[in-house]
Amino acid sequence: MGEVKYDIGVIHGRFQVLHNDHIKYLMAGKNLCKYLVVGITNPDPSLTRDSDANPHRSKPLANPLTYYERYVMTQAALLEQNLSLSEFSIVPFPINVPELIHYYVPLDAIFFLTIYDDWGRQKKEYFQSLGLKIHVLWEVPLEKKGLSSSDIREAMISGEKWEHLVPSNVAILLKKWNITQRLKKLSLK
Repeated sequence: MGEVKYDIGVIHGRFQVLHNDHIKYLMAGKNLCKYLVVGITNPDPSLTRDSDANPHRSKPLANPLTYYERYVMTQAALLEQNLSLSEFSIVPFPINVPELIHYYVPLDAIFFLTIYDDWGRQKKEYFQSLGLKIHVLWEVPLEKKGLSSSDIREAMISGEKWEHLVPSNVAILLKKWNITQRLKKLSLK
């Protein structure tokens, strides 16, 4: 584990579906703080907005899982990383309505970000406009990002192997919830 620099860190993502690179991101944040608050973005359709910086993020096919399913999936994945429930919490995080963020997370925490594109830069601007303390974990070009939930969802729809791209607990849950069938139905709309 790296040097703990902060008491409380806030990290966020859609996690539609949570994959192995999300784990690297979450653990990079956790390794810098004693307690991690994981914010799940787009928690429900009323808090989801279109974004010019990343227009596909708000589409139904890009958001097949409910907040609760993502909560359970994220908790299972973090427990699989040997974190205890006393080291993290999971909350809704309305990134598209930044003026509501203060209702969900401690504003005196450090806010972790990764930046790959205009959407990452826009989130950084949101956080700066709210006067939040920011720690950029890394900034790399989009082509060096690595895994994408979009690619995993497409693999599920087309019947390709995807299980090795997600934590084992996540694969179990996605199969239990029959997410592949849900994705196939959404792809027909």
